[in-house]
Amino acid sequence: MHQSQLFNRTRLKLAAWYAGVMGLILSGCGIAVYLHLAQVHWNAIDGEIETLAGTLHDSLEPILEKPGELSDRVEQVLPGLCRSQTACKTPPASSHIHVLGVSTQDLYYIQFLNLSLKRLGTVNTPPQATPQIQTQPWRTIVDDQGHRYHQVSLQLKTSTGQPWGYLQVGRTLEGYDDHLQSLKIFFVFGMPIAILTIGAASWALAGIAMRPVYDSYQQIQQFTADAAHELRTPLAAIQANVEATLGTTSLSEAQGTLQTIERQNARLSQLVQDLLMLSRMDLKVFPMKHQIVCLNDVVQDLVEELAALALSAHITLKEELNVNHAVNVMGDEEQLYRLVTNLITNAIQYTPADGTVTVQLSIEDQTAIIQVQDTGIGIAATDQARVFDRFYRVSSDRSRHTGGAGLGLAIASAIVDAHHGKIHVQSELGKGSLFTVQLPMKSSRSELSKSC
Repeated sequence: MHQSQLFNRTRLKLAAWYAGVMGLILSGCGIAVYLHLAQVHWNAIDGEIETLAGTLHDSLEPILEKPGELSDRVEQVLPGLCRSQTACKTPPASSHIHVLGVSTQDLYYIQFLNLSLKRLGTVNTPPQATPQIQTQPWRTIVDDQGHRYHQVSLQLKTSTGQPWGYLQVGRTLEGYDDHLQSLKIFFVFGMPIAILTIGAASWALAGIAMRPVYDSYQQIQQFTADAAHELRTPLAAIQANVEATLGTTSLSEAQGTLQTIERQNARLSQLVQDLLMLSRMDLKVFPMKHQIVCLNDVVQDLVEELAALALSAHITLKEELNVNHAVNVMGDEEQLYRLVTNLITNAIQYTPADGTVTVQLSIEDQTAIIQVQDTGIGIAATDQARVFDRFYRVSSDRSRHTGGAGLGLAIASAIVDAHHGKIHVQSELGKGSLFTVQLPMKSSRSELSKSC
């Protein structure tokens, strides 16, 4: 397959399409995962800020007395509070727990604004941006260095219900942005590696998927070449005889030529019929009868009919019925006759003079077994897997001498498959071959015995 440009191009296209589709799927999944993680992280930040802001809001409003003024009691709640226009003091470490252990962390900041949006005090360092109150309480701020912050603004009231000012709680988004950046880097560098890995796997999988197609293509090419070769021989013989006859006026020579043409035409007709039969059986359009067939009669009749052929080849043909009752199967009687005929004639053709061909019939586990054993030339182990291929012959010279085209065993195998059976061969060079056919017996022995 590696030497075929057609299949290599097709394989490359399949691999490219597979890798492209998988790349799109992975890209879509990666983007979805990225957006999901970003949203989950963002919601977690919103929840933390909202919780902290709500806790401070509920804790501060009862102790706020005058609008726009931070009392000492506020500083007790927020030990890290730095009032505007005063020097900021570093609170003792033990005082950090007064803001639930959160607000004094470097991630968060707190700032107080009066009603005029003038900064009154801060905890930690807020971003250098102009304080403002938007319609929506949430705001994302970007400072001059490009650092991002996320904050929420809440209105504060005094203990008497008067508007006091605003509380803004926020945190830096540096950790959030770093996390998203690491995800982007992972996807940017990981996606090409994944695509390359998928491409390599796609190339291998495309090769595996195309192997049966390539094998079928090779079989078609081989079948075409073999069929052309088989058809060319009789056609060439007919052509040569016709040309020779045209140059003579002898009636006896013309009759001999016509006889030769008749033989070659019969060979062509048989070859075409065999090919048509195999084609129809492959397409499952070959008409097959379903009737009770007595295999005892099939074996006995064919041994009797082919005795003359075996005798002319100086071969002993005998039968062994290892059963004491009728062996019947459901199937097409004509096809089963053709099956056993092909096996016997094949054995006779490949058995030297003074050899023996034995046809056996037996039953094992409700399976009818037909065995044709010969003492012929045998089949090499490397050839046994191909003896049922079309036009394949172990010994071409002997086949041509006997008129074989290499379709007999192929037809036998097709008939066995059509009857849901099995066929296999056991052979050794110089010691003969044993062909075994197993056919299912679908009815009870008592019912089938009525047909013989």
